[in-house]
Amino acid sequence: MNVEFPVELSGAKSSTLMWAQEHEVGAQALQQLRNIAALPWVHGVRVMPDVHLGKGATVGSVIAMKQAVSPAAVGVDIGCGMEGVLTSLTAADLPDDLSAIRSRIEAAVPVGFRAHEYPVSLRKLGLDRGWDRFWGSFSSLHDGVQDREKKAQQQMGSLGGGNHFIEVCLDDEDRVWLMLHSGSRNIGKELAERHMRIARTLPHNADLPDRDLAVFLSGTAEMDAYRRDLTWAQEYASRNRAVMLALVMQAVRESFAEEVRFEQPISCHHNYVAEEHIDGLDLLVTRKGAIRAGRGDLGLIPGSMGTGSYVVRGLGSERSFYSASHGAGRRMSRNEAKRRFTVEDLIAQTAGVESRKDAGVLDELPAAYKDIESVIAAQSDLVEVVAHLKQVICVKG
Repeated sequence: MNVEFPVELSGAKSSTLMWAQEHEVGAQALQQLRNIAALPWVHGVRVMPDVHLGKGATVGSVIAMKQAVSPAAVGVDIGCGMEGVLTSLTAADLPDDLSAIRSRIEAAVPVGFRAHEYPVSLRKLGLDRGWDRFWGSFSSLHDGVQDREKKAQQQMGSLGGGNHFIEVCLDDEDRVWLMLHSGSRNIGKELAERHMRIARTLPHNADLPDRDLAVFLSGTAEMDAYRRDLTWAQEYASRNRAVMLALVMQAVRESFAEEVRFEQPISCHHNYVAEEHIDGLDLLVTRKGAIRAGRGDLGLIPGSMGTGSYVVRGLGSERSFYSASHGAGRRMSRNEAKRRFTVEDLIAQTAGVESRKDAGVLDELPAAYKDIESVIAAQSDLVEVVAHLKQVICVKG
């Protein structure tokens, strides 16, 4: 049955439009959306086709608030997002055995809980602008993280684990792309958790339907402190991806005798807050698992480690608050994926991809995610496809 999106979420107390059908979302996620829409500061909620249950707020939601922000709605991986770049390589340039390229990338970029032994030499990578100002502002962050600066510097240019990845992909014209997904690492998590705890103690949050939806209000010291740390962590995430991409580009250059050239990178956050003018109002817009898709905005929407991804261009939909999905979205929890599938399933579902194929990434196998083709089809009024990518190398922590 064809459904024309968006549809109104039943029982929502503020305008809540969905690019998904209620029966596909699940009862818990639907209740979470209704809880968000019931907050008195919410102007409206927009629900992307990759929506699924999250902590406090659903992943795949766009929340526009009047003079308020919920730190749990932003999440603990502040500034998480995507980076991608088209190379001058084609499929014909790639060797039959891709393991050496994968190993070179893994040697250049720490994955999982690992970090660089020493901070990355940014000058050698051509990324030496603005760092003194950036690190100089660390002392203004929350007092509770002041002993974390060295760790934050060593993690700059590192991947992390979970659904974060680095990929070498081919588009439908057999051109080679590099793409990666990561955020603000441990320092973003540390900042987020501290501010979430503070928000829960504020009197105006006493009677919320979910304590994780506690908000900060504009004009308060708590909001000012959160916005300061949030902005810094979003910049950390952006810089982290830029450093990683430079390291991956260098690793790829070193893998080929001929010169490898790169186009202008595409970069987009998908866990962040922005001040935007919507419906004639100045609002604070939280995208948790959603990208900005203003007219002409380029974005990256990944699938899973065996299915492929999309480069898209925003169509500027006012109804969606200028937003689109951030990925395929999980269709089952990590624990459920581990219960239902085996390493043999992972191997079968990632056939043809040079990647880890062990129990440590079993919860990331393609079957744990929604169908990326259906997710893209459901938002044809939000984005247009620029390129379809299929990974041939996938690095995970």
